[in-house]
Amino acid sequence: MAHPAFLPSNVAVITGGASGIGFAAARRFARMGLKVAIADLAGEKLETARATLATEAGSENVLAVATDVTNVPELEHLREAVDAKFGGADILMNNAGIQPGSSVFDAKNWDSILAVNLFGIIRGSQVFGPSMIKRQKPGLIINTGSKQGITTPPGDPAYNVSKSGVKTFTEALEHELRNTKDCHVTAHLFIPGFVYTPLAAGGRTEKPAGAWTAEQTVDFMLERVSAGDFYILCPDNDVTRALDEKRIFWAAHDMIENRPPLSRWHPDYQEKFAAFLKGSD
Repeated sequence: MAHPAFLPSNVAVITGGASGIGFAAARRFARMGLKVAIADLAGEKLETARATLATEAGSENVLAVATDVTNVPELEHLREAVDAKFGGADILMNNAGIQPGSSVFDAKNWDSILAVNLFGIIRGSQVFGPSMIKRQKPGLIINTGSKQGITTPPGDPAYNVSKSGVKTFTEALEHELRNTKDCHVTAHLFIPGFVYTPLAAGGRTEKPAGAWTAEQTVDFMLERVSAGDFYILCPDNDVTRALDEKRIFWAAHDMIENRPPLSRWHPDYQEKFAAFLKGSD
């Protein structure tokens, strides 16, 4: 049974909505009968996405607003545009994200990654959340995180830090919402697996066998939100939930067992981790 926020004629706002998972979510919501507002950087990509959605769902049910999620006045303008056309938002999907690469001792990209991936989600929730609560209707705030924010593999520390922050913020957000009187809005941490999108394509023009499509990932998200999950931990064609759980368990036990951080990649622990995955000691 679908979550009550997914009712036809309700309103979904998706940042990073012009491509990838965001656009797949916008199309899925529109096909469910929702009114859809997509926000993304100004340009051809946003206009093409708007035109596609308008063709499929009708221009009266679609809004596209050029928005830089690092800019609070632009987020406020997005909310005002949604209010003016649709009367408010029932679903907010804070999905905008970037992954240009990073390293520990090079400051390049750190500010932009944190500004988009972490503060874009924080500010989006702060701009839309209070008015969503005031509607006193079932609502959803879905924040796109990453497994890299949980198991934090080496190689892209700024991205990991941003997505670790999204996890922590969304947990705090859900706690705040469930302790707010007369609030019918819930928060959910969306954790995609390997998804073939422009962000993850890495120059590939065909979907790798191990990846899910954006559409598969969105369908899984809708299913698990409707089931009441907070942590929407998505599998893919290579990684099962059981494998994800073992990786998360091992990462958490670095602290519990006082191992070196990221011991999964430490030469003294790699064989032990491999044995753990196989179910041996």
